[in-house]
Amino acid sequence: MLGRRFAIYHAPNPNLPLRGLVVYVHPFAEEMNKSRRMAALQARALARAGFAVLQIDLLGCGDSAGDFGDATWDLWVNDIVQACGWLRRLVRQDLLSDIDLQPLWLWGLRGGCLLAAAAATKLNTACNFLFWQPAASGKTLLQQFLRLKAAAEMASGGGKAILAELRQDIERAHAVHVAGYWLHPDMAAGLEHATLRPPSPACMQASVIARMVWLEVSTAVIPTLSPASAMAVSKWELAGYAQVSAAVHGPAFWQTVEIEDAPQLVDATLAHLSATSPP
Repeated sequence: MLGRRFAIYHAPNPNLPLRGLVVYVHPFAEEMNKSRRMAALQARALARAGFAVLQIDLLGCGDSAGDFGDATWDLWVNDIVQACGWLRRLVRQDLLSDIDLQPLWLWGLRGGCLLAAAAATKLNTACNFLFWQPAASGKTLLQQFLRLKAAAEMASGGGKAILAELRQDIERAHAVHVAGYWLHPDMAAGLEHATLRPPSPACMQASVIARMVWLEVSTAVIPTLSPASAMAVSKWELAGYAQVSAAVHGPAFWQTVEIEDAPQLVDATLAHLSATSPP
């Protein structure tokens, strides 16, 4: 486990029936820092609406123990599984009631969506998914991250050589240093093979409907899902998930230079989760 994990628990509104449990899985590297404000705004809004919400800093991130370079894909997945169990125990203790029938939501942002889907296969319980701007694949996310190192060399034409060198180091199981972060070779390998594959609803309770809410932001006048996103959503539907998908107006807050808010995303999330988890 490599030390303690930092987490923030948002207790559900005591004046409302408990609507469900939500575990937030933050995005990768610097995207986590850029997204902290939006994650906090959404967590508080969900708690006011009757959800119990847990935000956790994964190993080597934020205020948790360890360095980023200590983290591997499997250790992060295990952190999420442990967070789900901890949240259940805490809410059961606080409310002094049986919460086993309450829905568990795994809420991921960008690369956190990939981690959430992977963690769900390790959980012994039914779970739903809230995806914010899901990464297309771990391989794409890794490539985008490595390009940060190559960006400074692009003007001189050395970018491709830097990328090739980083790839060789990873293949040799060497840690690489990118944009202030050391990347463990096992983390790189985990990202390389991660896909947003829907866990089989067959592993869920027969009486529980598996749900997936997919939300994106766009600066377009009329926000719409990309064709790739629409195709991915259809795969979850074909796998047996009752799905809701939408695009709302807002900035790409996980990568903007200044910290920005996307209030329409907060409102849409609250509306969709409240609709699927009535009091």
